[in-house]
Amino acid sequence: MRGASRTSLGAVTEDLRPVLEGARGTTLGEQLFGVVDVLDGSGPLRRALTDPARDAEARSGLAQRLLADRVGAEALDVVLRLVRERWSGPRDLADAVEQLAVLATVSGASQADESGDGVDRVEEELFRVERLLSGDRALRAAVSDRYAPDASRTALIDRLLGDRVSPGTLLLVRRAAVRSRGLTPEHALTGYGELAAEWRKRVVALVTTAVPLREEQRQRLVALLSGQYGRAVHLDAAVDPDVVGGVRLEVGGELVDSTISSRLGETRRRLAG
Repeated sequence: MRGASRTSLGAVTEDLRPVLEGARGTTLGEQLFGVVDVLDGSGPLRRALTDPARDAEARSGLAQRLLADRVGAEALDVVLRLVRERWSGPRDLADAVEQLAVLATVSGASQADESGDGVDRVEEELFRVERLLSGDRALRAAVSDRYAPDASRTALIDRLLGDRVSPGTLLLVRRAAVRSRGLTPEHALTGYGELAAEWRKRVVALVTTAVPLREEQRQRLVALLSGQYGRAVHLDAAVDPDVVGGVRLEVGGELVDSTISSRLGETRRRLAG
């Protein structure tokens, strides 16, 4: 998202932070995802709601007439606030609603969890499901099968995850499977996790080692990265025996690979060259 759209989304997100953070459960997120589906299903509607030739009140009036009977007051207020802004392209409006739906879902998980750890749980669960899909070709194919009915793919997810994950995570995994909007399910889940971390002003770091990290090692790495980046760090840890030894660390698109396997690979390339 660029230009006017990025500015508009940033302004609306901050203005609506109390509403999004006050979400409880998945209701607000589900209703906003429903609006995304309406927008994705109608190019003329997207154009009408982002048309700069219409004034803001005309656009919000149109949205109210179309959505008032479909969503609750909070979700409607979110959409009305968005359509009053300027957008670089019609699709950006649907993208913006989707981002706010994700934020409402992860915030709702926190409100619904009496321990206050709901958002952490959602981030961890999204990461584990993404790794599960990435590592299981048959499962990934079944979840990604565009020729299979949405209901069957959703039922598969429910059987696999059921009560094993929070309701917020289940909603997001279902969306990633049947409404990923051009992304693979695993890439959609990664994006949701990054949005959740950014919402909490945290950096996401993925560390891959040959054996699981001990808790003190995790804490030491989090402290080191937090000091380096000047922000809180959410650490996802993966185990891959192929790394042989050392650590592969990905932070914000940056890769630091000090594993033995990478050094052996570099040695082979030099010998071959």
